[in-house]
Amino acid sequence: MPKKDFSQIAFDMVRRATGEAPSLAPETERQKNSRKGGLKGGATRAASLTPEQRSEIAKKAAQSRWSIKPE
Repeated sequence: MPKKDFSQIAFDMVRRATGEAPSLAPETERQKNSRKGGLKGGATRAASLTPEQRSEIAKKAAQSRWSIKPE
């Protein structure tokens, strides 16, 4: 699906607000449960890691993102 610019997004919002266009489909129960698990998963994992482990994960992520050569 091609990306929309600001004016296209605004036009769609006005159409939905006035009832001229169908609104977005509601989330299913499966989608709601998946989102709920995803939201708490990162915080739970971070709480169980030691500061050294978090630092090592962050270094690896930075190296991967910025293609930094490992020391």
